[in-house]
Amino acid sequence: MQNALETGGAMKAFFHLPGLFEHYALYRVFLPLFFSHREYFYDFCEIGSLYGAPEGCLWGGGRVGCGLTRPEKVTALLQEYHLSGRLTFSNSLLQEKHLSDQTCNALCAMFENSGPVPNGVIVASDLLLSYLKAAYPGLYFVSSTTKVLTDFAELRKELDREDFAFVVPDFRLNKAFPQLASLSAAQKQKVEFLCNECCWFHCPERKACYENVSRKNLGESVPDHRCASPDAARGYRFSDAMRNPGFIGIDDIQHKYMPLGFSQFKIEGRGLGSAVILEFLLHYLTRPSCQLQVREALYLDSDLDLF
Repeated sequence: MQNALETGGAMKAFFHLPGLFEHYALYRVFLPLFFSHREYFYDFCEIGSLYGAPEGCLWGGGRVGCGLTRPEKVTALLQEYHLSGRLTFSNSLLQEKHLSDQTCNALCAMFENSGPVPNGVIVASDLLLSYLKAAYPGLYFVSSTTKVLTDFAELRKELDREDFAFVVPDFRLNKAFPQLASLSAAQKQKVEFLCNECCWFHCPERKACYENVSRKNLGESVPDHRCASPDAARGYRFSDAMRNPGFIGIDDIQHKYMPLGFSQFKIEGRGLGSAVILEFLLHYLTRPSCQLQVREALYLDSDLDLF
């Protein structure tokens, strides 16, 4: 885990990128470029972690898992670039009987013992958190945005819990600047903002939507949650997300959030196409004058199909 201040006191922004399992092929090409051509990328930006989950994880949440990459390949990639990986195990409806799941336990054991950089788990269930703390003490834990923490007093309580290295509030608290500024330095270090959410800002059913996903990951036969957003039929569009009242862009990060002492930023997109993920990597990490070089490097790679 990395802090906001690097050696010498230079402020850094750490990005937590989606699709560790789901977009492995993209990162297999992007990461060598990022580390060998740092002149293409903002010098204040670093990769804090890659997060995701394989297909068929009982403990999965947020999205129905669709990652098909073998865990051994994923952990090897993390080790190669000394990056932290996070398992997205944010199912909010787990029961005691689910804790013995062999697949999820094997993944936690693998992540706990892979490489010099600590790996973590994103959780929404306190039952799962208690189990993981005892069974896999080498992992760190992140409080999931699927808890839908929209009350600032509740966010403060979550930040004060020693269980969590980071807490991801609901995106509707992203612009609560007076309250955010009032947090202590230690609390600020734990806030991880969800930057590019496209969900309807006024949605009253966000928690129900996440619970629907949790039920599906548990194998329950339930109908899809019907989104109440007036633009639901459009699906995810980055251009729409940029107009969302909760959107945090790279200029906001550099000129508003970092000066306030915030350094952790999460990019969503596990269920999106690799071409859209590339647009996120360009916007948040890449200098505008170098975006064409990064695009060309990925477009021309014969092993990568972005479309």
